[in-house]
Amino acid sequence: MPTPHNTASKGDIAKTVLMPGDPLRAKYIAERYLDGLFQFNSSRGMLGYTGTYRGKLVSVMGSGMGIPSVGIYSYELYSEYGTDSIIRLGSAGGYSPGLDLYDVVLALDAYSESTYAKCQSGFEGDLTTASEGLTGRLRESASRLGIAVTEGRVHSTDVFYRSLKCEPAYWERIRDERGCIAVEMESFGLFHNAAVAGKEAACLLTISDLLYGTEETTAVERERCFTAMMDIALGIL
Repeated sequence: MPTPHNTASKGDIAKTVLMPGDPLRAKYIAERYLDGLFQFNSSRGMLGYTGTYRGKLVSVMGSGMGIPSVGIYSYELYSEYGTDSIIRLGSAGGYSPGLDLYDVVLALDAYSESTYAKCQSGFEGDLTTASEGLTGRLRESASRLGIAVTEGRVHSTDVFYRSLKCEPAYWERIRDERGCIAVEMESFGLFHNAAVAGKEAACLLTISDLLYGTEETTAVERERCFTAMMDIALGIL
């Protein structure tokens, strides 16, 4: 049952989907970790794969960048393909001075100025929440693997290139007033879609750059070196 954005047939996609933003990261995860994998989607370059990890069926698919993009793909997975759980595996910019490059963040909820949820279903709030059960399983997996995670609220922004002339300290204000420890671009929409569908969603992020410093990772490092969060996600299977 293809959609306008996904050529997969019924049964091609697992109940649990790992969803990085970058489709090349999805390809990397699939080829690194999965056995017997097959590609179920390449439409619009949004690569998707299904295979097994230690005998457990799992799918990996890119979401693209931004809330509208993850909104489309996650909604279709929940409503058209029978997916029960989506775990976002993304990159994030660090707001909190306690974070360093490659640290892993487990998002508990997401704040956003986005109107996505209001337009989608009339939701008036500016916070959406990760699924408690799925988040707990990720927490247990990280502990079992001995991987440190920082838990907290993330900022899902609609704007990557913000004009610093109009608001030079916007991220400090969001950090201090809203309690956000890192910034990314998708979790708010994913968490909302899961709530609307009665399904599960969670989010693991790797710090790729620091807003209070000058360090940042390369595009290749973001694609291939964020393996700790991948191990944690696969560890719940």
